[in-house]
Amino acid sequence: MGKNQDKDKDSFLYPKGKYRGKFTPQNLVFDANLQEFAQKILIICSLEANGKISPLKAYREIKSLWRELKQSKKELFDIPNMDE
Repeated sequence: MGKNQDKDKDSFLYPKGKYRGKFTPQNLVFDANLQEFAQKILIICSLEANGKISPLKAYREIKSLWRELKQSKKELFDIPNMDE
């Protein structure tokens, strides 16, 4: 496959919506992380619904992805206490 075909396939499989909220670098990065999270959840749910993975495996995968998203949010938006 050529580079253009790979790019077309990737944008079909993993579409990225344009960010329209208040622009900050943190908001933009979190939006990208959130879109990636949603795409992975969709794939996991499809695999489980079609019997390719067990419900327990799907749950564990989703739980792991959720933890990653929470960590991303914490790193991007939680301001540490400056007194410490």
